[in-house]
Amino acid sequence: MENKKVAVFRKEHFCAAHRLHNDAWDEQKNFAVFGKCNNPNYHGHNYELIVKLIGIPDKDTGFVADLKKLGELIREKVIRRFDHKNLNLDVEEFREKNPTVENITIVIYNLLKDYIEPDRELVVRLYETEKNFAEYPA
Repeated sequence: MENKKVAVFRKEHFCAAHRLHNDAWDEQKNFAVFGKCNNPNYHGHNYELIVKLIGIPDKDTGFVADLKKLGELIREKVIRRFDHKNLNLDVEEFREKNPTVENITIVIYNLLKDYIEPDRELVVRLYETEKNFAEYPA
């Protein structure tokens, strides 16, 4: 087998509410910057999460990663924590951090990274909408 790296992907979904807001700003500036995403009653998204692992396939299994186990890890560390939650109120990482798609993506990466084989590269892509998504690391 050649020593060629391969990327594998696992897709999961979660639904969550959030509000984009900066407490240091007045309501007018918050609305000017965040628009309807600053709704004081929050708003929600159906997030699509794609976790990418890059590595050389194992010589015995042919796997870069067991995607079933990766799915279980994502559900345990991310989906249970975020699904049907208000990110601002229910998720510790966003008590003082704006839950933008960028920040959520970085938090998800940090929740997963310690559980990924050290010889695998982890990349997290999060779609907030069909048109808006973030990827970390960039």
